Amino acid sequence: MALFNNSFSRTYHHLFVELADPRTNDWFLIKSPVPGLTIIGLYLYFSLKWGPRYMTDKKPFQLQKTLIIYNFIQVVVSCWLFHEGLAAGWLRTYSWKCQPVDFSKTPEAMRVARGVYIYFLAKISELLDTVFFVIRKKDRQITFLHMYHHTVMPMISWGATKYYPGGHGTLIGVINSFVHIIMYTYYMFSALGPQYQKYLFWKKYITTLQMLQFCIAFLHSSQLLFYDCGYPRWSVVFTLPNSIFFYYLFYDFYYKAYGKPEKKGAKEKTTEVKELSNGYANGKVKSNGVSNGVSNGVSNGVSNGISNGNGIKVD
Repeated sequence: MALFNNSFSRTYHHLFVELADPRTNDWFLIKSPVPGLTIIGLYLYFSLKWGPRYMTDKKPFQLQKTLIIYNFIQVVVSCWLFHEGLAAGWLRTYSWKCQPVDFSKTPEAMRVARGVYIYFLAKISELLDTVFFVIRKKDRQITFLHMYHHTVMPMISWGATKYYPGGHGTLIGVINSFVHIIMYTYYMFSALGPQYQKYLFWKKYITTLQMLQFCIAFLHSSQLLFYDCGYPRWSVVFTLPNSIFFYYLFYDFYYKAYGKPEKKGAKEKTTEVKELSNGYANGKVKSNGVSNGVSNGVSNGVSNGISNGNGIKVD
């Protein structure tokens, strides 16, 4: 037993101390995986079991003002992350082919590391998307893809902060932050009420932007297979399959929601759109692309329900 304990202790110390970036290892929620895993565990328990059971005989919460404030904060944070990613690296010294992590304590390197850390905290805050679904009784939007995305993204960004806070992989976060600016702006206006729906004609382009995001992520990450700059090549094991997987899901949604242009004179048809795992759609969508009950859901697949279920949340 003592031998097992010593072996476990050495392994733990190697994985979570020796391999960690000493610059970020003592930051809040980073030193040990236990706090983060505890948050994820409580999140899953609330979202899948306790929350829905608690809300069974209760009326849905009306959260219009809360959602407006929440989405506004997400827009501000996303703007900051997008700016920092470009100003601290990708528009300055970073190589678009292959960029290693700068593990020094220079102001530039620490600026990037802090940006990665704030990105991680943003992923934690996005768990509120599901909390809002639960207390608003939007149970159909709490799907596998939605839960998978919200569970995995905090863990991945935690690992990036602890081990590789900078370098090649940060471009995905920069692009994702830009998408979030557009996305949360859309949800913020959706939460303002029905009178603003006429200004939200561009919702389908959010899905297009998401598909473009995954294409860029795939191409950018695949460069690690051909260039060696010190950034871990094994990271493509996560980035490439996920890019393909999410692209397929968003393409499938786009095709079902908007479809191909109909021939002139063709009879308008109504297609039942099955809500995807991150709650993209909810209701019937006509072939001309006008929805009569489209809910918002993500997919970094991230979703947070907006007033009356209007909006498409694509992360």
